[in-house]
Amino acid sequence: MAKSRHLSLSIKQLKYPLLFLLIIWGVFLFESIFHIELAVFGIAPQSKSGLIGILLAPVLHGDFNHLLSNSLSFFFLGISLYALFPRRASMVFWGCYLITGLLVWFFAPSGTYHIGASGLIYGIAFFMMFYGIFKRDFKSIVVSVACILYYGGIFWGIFPGQAGISWQSHLFGALVGIVLAFLLGRSK
Repeated sequence: MAKSRHLSLSIKQLKYPLLFLLIIWGVFLFESIFHIELAVFGIAPQSKSGLIGILLAPVLHGDFNHLLSNSLSFFFLGISLYALFPRRASMVFWGCYLITGLLVWFFAPSGTYHIGASGLIYGIAFFMMFYGIFKRDFKSIVVSVACILYYGGIFWGIFPGQAGISWQSHLFGALVGIVLAFLLGRSK
């Protein structure tokens, strides 16, 4: 009995990250097959029509390399989030997804479009890096240290740098992840 319970728990942990990956790959294939450019549905800051991007931007990607980079990062971080923090995972996912997009919409420069899942990825990564600091239990601290060691270079992405990369999504994702780590790490 315990073996099948463990197996169903593993499938449940994989379900949501794999569903998100299926969606972003499906959208990319749809764009490729029908030669449609959906980037105009990304976040267009401070414009009423750009509000839809808060929901759509994380599933839109500029090219195959963008999609692959975000997919690999999300695969490991998403599965880790749902496996290690099952009670908090959906709240963290949706908080990083929606609040990051809203902050980009409010504060990024108008006249730009922001697409991709990197804000969500930064949010999850920074949540996992900081949760142990605020929770102060052994498992969470180990996860935080491992995440910092593996994803430590991610810190550079929150600063302006390469043209065409939304450092604002990275920065706001990181801030949302830290705030969620603080709020959820301090709660019982």
